[in-house]
Amino acid sequence: MLNPEIIHPSSIAVIGGSNDTSKVGGKVLENLLAGKFPGKLYVVNPKEDVVLGVKSYKNVEDLPEVSLAIFCIAAKFTKSSVEILAATKKTKAFIILSAGFSETGSQGAELEREIVEIIEKHNACLIGPNCIGVLTQHYNGIFAGPIPKLNPKGCDFVSGSGATAVFIIEKGMPMGLSFASLFSVGNSAQIGVEEVVQYWDETFDPETSSKTKLIYLEDIHKPELLLKHASSLIQKGCSIAAVKAGSSEAGSRAASSHTGAMASPDKAVDALFKKAGIIRCYGREDLVQTAGILTLPRLKGNNIAIVTHAGGPGVMLTDALCAGGMHIPHLSGEAANELLQKLYPGSCTGNPIDFLATGTAEQLGIILDFMENQFPEIDGTCVIFGTPGLFDVSPVYKVLSEKMKSTQKTIFPILPSIVQASKAIEYFKSLGHVFFSDEVIFGRNLANVQKTARPAPKALMPEIDRKTIRNVIESSPDGYLSPESLQKLLDACGIERAQEALVHTKESLSQALEKIPAPWVMKVVGPLHKSDVGGVILNIKDKNKAQEAYNHLISIPYATGVLVQNMLQGTELFLGAKYEEKFGHLVMCGLGGIFIEVFQDIACALSPVSQEEAASMMKSLKSYKIIQGVRGQEGVNQEKFINAIVRLSALLEAAPEIQEMDLNPLLGNSKAIIAVDCRIRISHKHQ
Repeated sequence: MLNPEIIHPSSIAVIGGSNDTSKVGGKVLENLLAGKFPGKLYVVNPKEDVVLGVKSYKNVEDLPEVSLAIFCIAAKFTKSSVEILAATKKTKAFIILSAGFSETGSQGAELEREIVEIIEKHNACLIGPNCIGVLTQHYNGIFAGPIPKLNPKGCDFVSGSGATAVFIIEKGMPMGLSFASLFSVGNSAQIGVEEVVQYWDETFDPETSSKTKLIYLEDIHKPELLLKHASSLIQKGCSIAAVKAGSSEAGSRAASSHTGAMASPDKAVDALFKKAGIIRCYGREDLVQTAGILTLPRLKGNNIAIVTHAGGPGVMLTDALCAGGMHIPHLSGEAANELLQKLYPGSCTGNPIDFLATGTAEQLGIILDFMENQFPEIDGTCVIFGTPGLFDVSPVYKVLSEKMKSTQKTIFPILPSIVQASKAIEYFKSLGHVFFSDEVIFGRNLANVQKTARPAPKALMPEIDRKTIRNVIESSPDGYLSPESLQKLLDACGIERAQEALVHTKESLSQALEKIPAPWVMKVVGPLHKSDVGGVILNIKDKNKAQEAYNHLISIPYATGVLVQNMLQGTELFLGAKYEEKFGHLVMCGLGGIFIEVFQDIACALSPVSQEEAASMMKSLKSYKIIQGVRGQEGVNQEKFINAIVRLSALLEAAPEIQEMDLNPLLGNSKAIIAVDCRIRISHKHQ
């Protein structure tokens, strides 16, 4: 856990400080001095008596007591110095900028582990190694630049990559983005991204803490910790935007089920972010644009007015917003006509509101007043205003600033003339604002912010027969469960299934046909993908055809039996689950049968899945209209489909040994959702 000494140290020692500011030890010391660190500052350099005006000690043994030590020396020399500082100098915080640890191989990893043991033995805190450092309101403990404008209400930022953190800050600063803190965690030997988010949550003060949090990470080591504290922060009023890099997979994933083929670690990341309410971004530009949007008041709805003096950008912004699910309502009637009379001839107030290249600051103020007071359907306004360089647009930006501070509806400033209006933009930023220069990138990210839901409510699991479920799981070996075991599990968790019988002989087939009403469907048992081997025969209406079907199916290689079911009608649906290492179970739904492979239209959520999450999963499907019923076709009972998703999640919670599970298809109509084929693979290693 981060401690007070890493946030607000009373003294700092730079181990390996240098007079050469092109070196890490020189640059971090220079940054500490430039930031006017108010505490005591020390340097350890055996070759110097003074480093950048700061007294230098020959050895760490000579130092007085020190709160925080920043290491800029070779990896092989760090361990002994850490031990001396922790044991004899009461040092409780360490930042190791040096590389040469776990990122280099097993020897470096062992050295890193030994250092962590020493630090934890003395109840101290470690950032790094292999990082650029820490930036807080109290000190500039980083060696890389530039140092952004620090503002307690700016963005809190944690990054698993030091270089990426620098590039993101460089992207954000020109648009007016400010930062409250930066944690570059490097190898995350003790403190990783998740622990920083935990610290933000546990120390959050609604009056003084930043409400905008940014994350860059390449691996999620502790998904549960991230989910818990990210969702807690968002419930407290924060917004979190994150880039999770490394979404592609090298090579193919061998999978024995539809779920296994489509589930992936990146889908688990998506599901985690959705459950937590984290806004997912896919690059530096999107992250800083999203951060800028989050610094402004959140919209209460998706209805946007676009105000522009140039038609093209207004059209492109309209396209970007509409593609993301936002609405640009047409404005008409008495208020629109009145507004038009106050603008130059040729202007348009239909939305986008185009007040021409000759539009004035006064006219912009009038338009924004109308959006605020005369059009209740409008939730926020985007203002696009640049210049061909013919006149100074500072008066326009002054009015824009005044309206942004005085109106209740959010105003988004899009100022594209970053060269010709650069001085005016700097003036606008000096008034305390961020701005956006590209309307399409802005529009895409505003839509992404708006469609990111709040954290999912806690899932309340339905009552199921846990005793039967545990008996089945504990008595079954690793691998695929038998049809009898599958039937017991579905019955125990309350998922309706087709009437069926497993037969191994012609005699048992005759008995099954007497009990199960025709028409029948018969399926081979044994091969994993039945359709691929001709192992499914539909709509069998008489016993002779059933005997022929049995003879064919039982002769298929690897067949161990034949399943006889009542032939049911309905829309083919799919439910599935896969255990994803560290994340737990990923629950999936979509259209079933062959459509799952053709369209791959699936929705995912991390278990446990609440009723609200299940409903959201179903409604997010591109095929949702088919579920609703389209062109006279019977729809699916949505309440029962949602219930099946939640009951599947309850089964997973009771049986964590489940590795993969397919219910494909389920047949759905307006009355029922019936599982007609099921496959479950278990492993007792994961429980």
